[in-house]
Amino acid sequence: MEKGIIIYKTRYGATKKYVDWLIEQTKYDCIELEKAKINNIDGYDTIVLCGSIYTSNISGISFIRKNYNILKNKKLAILGVGASLDNKENFENLKNYNLKGDLKDIPLFYARGAIDEENMSFKDRLLCKMLRKIISNQDPKTYDSITKVIATIDGNKCDWTDKKYLKKLLEYINK
Repeated sequence: MEKGIIIYKTRYGATKKYVDWLIEQTKYDCIELEKAKINNIDGYDTIVLCGSIYTSNISGISFIRKNYNILKNKKLAILGVGASLDNKENFENLKNYNLKGDLKDIPLFYARGAIDEENMSFKDRLLCKMLRKIISNQDPKTYDSITKVIATIDGNKCDWTDKKYLKKLLEYINK
């Protein structure tokens, strides 16, 4: 049986929710990115990075990039968790932005997360308010997918987390 580990970085908790669901399904070990050291990870056959998406960056991708020469012969997978709509265009943009060079062939999976402005940092709350103000004068027909999300949130709690987003990732790691 393959030995696996989930390395994760969560910003507001949605990624950790997915990590907990993955642990239930796989029985893999788990470690927060800040505590992950390559010499502790090298003994695993399968490595899944779960990271929240913030300004198009998947948290923790730098760990994979930095250690790719050691990890390249492992079964790798990346789960990005974000608020954007789950569609092909967003997925391709996320992949092209994060998985360049050596990382381009690592399987990427996407799961929708959650937004709760009340529990965001002051900076993130302010950013959301500023973005809503900027887009308030735009025609909603011209909104891209993230603009649609920001426009509809308006201070509300939104939780899109769902185990269905893990189906393809679980199929991949169980091959």
